[in-house]
Amino acid sequence: MNLPNILTLIRIIMIPIFMVMLLLKLPGGKTYFPYQDYVAAAIFILAAATDGLDGYIARKRRQVTNLGKFLDPLADKLLVSAALISLVELEIVSAWIVWVILAREFAVTGIRAIAAADGVVISASKLGKLKTFAQVVAISALLLKDWPFSYFGIYLGEPMLYIALILTIISGIDYLVKSRHLFSSLTKK
Repeated sequence: MNLPNILTLIRIIMIPIFMVMLLLKLPGGKTYFPYQDYVAAAIFILAAATDGLDGYIARKRRQVTNLGKFLDPLADKLLVSAALISLVELEIVSAWIVWVILAREFAVTGIRAIAAADGVVISASKLGKLKTFAQVVAISALLLKDWPFSYFGIYLGEPMLYIALILTIISGIDYLVKSRHLFSSLTKK
C-alpha cells in the first residue's frame, strides 16, 4: 500500500476520534477538559487536510491507484457525514441541510457503484472537490464557532454552509448528467 492510500486510511481512522472529542460530554453538556471542542475541530481540520496531501503525493509520485480513487472520496464522505450528523446532534445545523447533502453523497456513491460494475472508476470531479472544500470550510467554521473572525463580527460558518449546500446540489446534478449513459445501460441488461 502506498503513502497516499495510507494517509486516506489515517483520515478514516481519525473520524471516530473526532466524534468522541466533539460529542463526549459530562452531564449538563460540559466538556471533560478545557477546549475539548477546539481539539475536536483541530482533529477534523487535520483529517480534512490529509485529503489534499494524499492527492498531491499521489499525483507527484504517480501513485494514483483505483483503490485511492475509491477510498479518497469515501473517506471524504465519511468525514463530512460524521461532522454534519454531529452538528445536527449539537443543534448547530438543521437536519434538512444534512439530509440534502447526504442524499447527494448516496446518489453519487450509487453512480460510482454502477460504474464500477462495468469496470469504470469515476474519480472526483473538480466541481465535487470544490463542493468538498466548501463543506470542510463551513464545518470548520461552525466547529470553531467562527473563531477568530467572530471577534470582528464576521460569521463564516452559516453562509459557507449554504454555499456548500448549493455546490452540493450542483455537483450532484453534474454527476447525474455526466453518468446518464450508465442508467441506459442498466435498462438493457
